[in-house]
Parts: sequence; structure tokens; C-alpha cells
Amino acid sequence: MKRITVLLAEDHAIVREGLRSLLVLDPDFEVVGEAANGRQAVDLARKLHPAVVVMDIAMPVLNGFEATRQILLAAPASKVLVLSAHSDDEYVAKMAAVGASGYLVKQNSGQVLVRAIKEIVAGHPYFSASILKRLRDAARRARETGASRAKPSRPLTTREAEVLQLVAEGAANKQVAAELGISIKTVEKHRQQLMDKLDIHDTAGLTRHAIATGVIESSIQVTTG
Repeated sequence: MKRITVLLAEDHAIVREGLRSLLVLDPDFEVVGEAANGRQAVDLARKLHPAVVVMDIAMPVLNGFEATRQILLAAPASKVLVLSAHSDDEYVAKMAAVGASGYLVKQNSGQVLVRAIKEIVAGHPYFSASILKRLRDAARRARETGASRAKPSRPLTTREAEVLQLVAEGAANKQVAAELGISIKTVEKHRQQLMDKLDIHDTAGLTRHAIATGVIESSIQVTTG
């Protein structure tokens, strides 16, 4: 039987080591790569085409939302399983919207992680029990009240999302340009488009938006000068 190839995307080395140690105990798995940030995860997924990417959300350089979107474009046969400390409904909805096949919270056991990976490879979405209950309750309430979904705001492009995260992490335009391989003038253009779409007109406001929407964690220190 062919082993399930897994890419681990997690910025904490000790967590990656624990995940690898857990998965290599199961002969059905092969851990083919590890990424410490979202950009590395995208690059490795494009190169390795793993069956499953175990994805954290709060990662530097490129967060799990945008990394997942880019991975599924670059390696459409791969599946993404979220493993996060965050279980807010908004986080779950955003990850599902970009194509994640499952969502676990880090409080889950290793046994649940193993089961989840095998289930999504078999084509079955997999969510933590607590998250699944909330999703079902929300769906039931929506049916009962006849509530309709709010009209979505203008979505950010992939490049705009990348620029937003780097700016919110405190990178100057020159640093953003170097990281993304684009000109400073192009960075300035994307920043202006971001501000226009979000109706936010300063770096501090972009940073607050990035924190509020889970693009970066609130613990990240940024400069606004």
C-alpha cells in the first residue's frame, strides 16, 4: 500500500518535531517536508505535491489562509488539514472558504490527527467534534430563521494578501519588495489598493485589520513609523 505523504507547516519547531514523531510511528505515513512559514509551505507543496498538508494558521511571512489558497492552486491534488490553536467560527469559515478539507484544534489527540488525515485522503471532510457541533448548530439556526449570508466584501488578491501580512508584521516597502521579488513602486501600488478596498488609510489601521481577521497574531510587534 502506498504511504500517505505529509507536509508539516508549523512555525514552532518543537510542535513540528512532535508531529513528525507521532506520524512516523504509523507505517501508513511518510513526512516528506517541514515548513516554518507559509511561504516555505507553498514552495515545498509546489515541489513535493504531498497528499496532505497539515497547516497552522498563524505563521510568519505568509499566514495559513493565504498559504492554503496558493497551495491548492499550485498542487490541486493535495489536501489541507488545519491544525490550529484558534477555533473561532470566523477562522473555520475562512479556511473552509479557501479550500481546507478539515480543521482540528491543537487540543485534539494524536489519534484524532491520524484519523483526520486518513479521512480527508479518502475524500471525507474532517472537523473537530466541537467545531462540527457549532457548524451544525449555526446551519440549523440559519434554516430556522431564514437568514441569508451577508454579501461578501471585495476579496483581496493573492498579492494584496501577501503585502498586507508583511506590512502588518512591520516590514518597510523595501523589505516587502525584496521578500516578494517586486519593485518598491509595485508594493506602493498594492498598499494603496489595499487601503482603498478596506477603507483604511494608515499602516496602523492595516495592522489592526490584520490582527482582527487573523492574518497575524496580536502578539507580533509592529512599527508604524
